Amino acid sequence: MNQGEADPPAAVFEVNQLTKTYQMGEVAVQALRGVTLQFMRSEFVVLLGASGSGKSTLLNILGGLDVPSSGQVHYLGNELTASDPVELTRYRRDNVGFIFQFYNLIPSLTARENVELITEISASPMDPLDALQLVQLRDRADHFPAQLSGGEQQRVAIARAIAKRPKVLLCDEPTGALDVKTGIVVLEAIARVNRELGTTTAVITHNAAISGMADRVISLSDGQIASISQNDHRLSASDLEW
Repeated sequence: MNQGEADPPAAVFEVNQLTKTYQMGEVAVQALRGVTLQFMRSEFVVLLGASGSGKSTLLNILGGLDVPSSGQVHYLGNELTASDPVELTRYRRDNVGFIFQFYNLIPSLTARENVELITEISASPMDPLDALQLVQLRDRADHFPAQLSGGEQQRVAIARAIAKRPKVLLCDEPTGALDVKTGIVVLEAIARVNRELGTTTAVITHNAAISGMADRVISLSDGQIASISQNDHRLSASDLEW
């Protein structure tokens, strides 16, 4: 390497020939068919594809929620697919933030208390109010979920996911239950986390419009990678053409 040339970005995930087969009665369903790819440090990736394309299966394996039928996943050089259930639990707790389509907030707890559920079991957490500030909801910290809109509840869920300072943020259809205007606010919050915390971020969606926000767009079809494209310029959520 020439003197003064920057080091290449480190791969957070290295995925090699990943397969996943589910047995549905007598029928074997192949959710993933030999997927090989990398996710780089601080990268914002959109995983695009129709329902049944393998997006959620891939995300669940990366997050340690599922295990592959064959193939390997390395996380920061360590083979995740060789981990036992206790190690996977530790991996999820210490390294991964999850955001799902449905918010899964505890109704009897305030926004702050929902975030504190994570900070109380984390090694080096953010202050819950700082996490809420990052999604622009500090002023709603003492409100209960029923007092918040859908978009606000999703942003509390984002604050909860990032409060443990995860190296990876995995988002499964985070705007799927929201209208366009509210979805833009939520996507802006996710982009802000990626930008300000440097969290490697993967967003699953079937909405091609969201692709413009990404560093890279990975399209899946029938359990395989159909294409990978790079965006020279990332768009803000408000600039997307829905």
